[in-house]
Amino acid sequence: MKKIIILLASLIPLSAMAESISMNFVNNKGIGNLAGTIKLSESKYGVVFSPQLKGLTPGFHGFHIHQHASCMPKTKAGKSVPALAAGGHYDPGLSKKHGTPWGDGHLGDLPPLFVDANGNADQAVLAPRLKMAQLQGKAFMIHGGGDNHSDQPKALGGGGARVACGIAK
Repeated sequence: MKKIIILLASLIPLSAMAESISMNFVNNKGIGNLAGTIKLSESKYGVVFSPQLKGLTPGFHGFHIHQHASCMPKTKAGKSVPALAAGGHYDPGLSKKHGTPWGDGHLGDLPPLFVDANGNADQAVLAPRLKMAQLQGKAFMIHGGGDNHSDQPKALGGGGARVACGIAK
């Protein structure tokens, strides 16, 4: 029986275990132009995020999964904030702390994305604690700055403003 299950699982097309997320730039008025896509695929080591993004600022960018399936702005302290309706970092275990993708903080803490000098991001990152089933109905967020995977010296790794967002269906 075990051999039959393994055989059947091997016949499932790879595309059935992959999803492509459209990522759009966001601002305080709403959702803007397409930044590109991020392909998600599950491996035995976790979920692989393979970006094909353009138009970002060169350098490292914080990359996270957020709680809610929304990229819309929301008002905070009387100001419209880009993609704030996505909520905070995905944290089903209620760790209430920012950390490394392989550590014990938010499950939505991902490795940072690297953007080259031309504004392109195409280097895959791995989230070893995640499974594809956990990503449905979540927002994927790219922040304006890097992420040091700590709440010091700035909260949430210092990633700053939300600049691009996409939703896993």
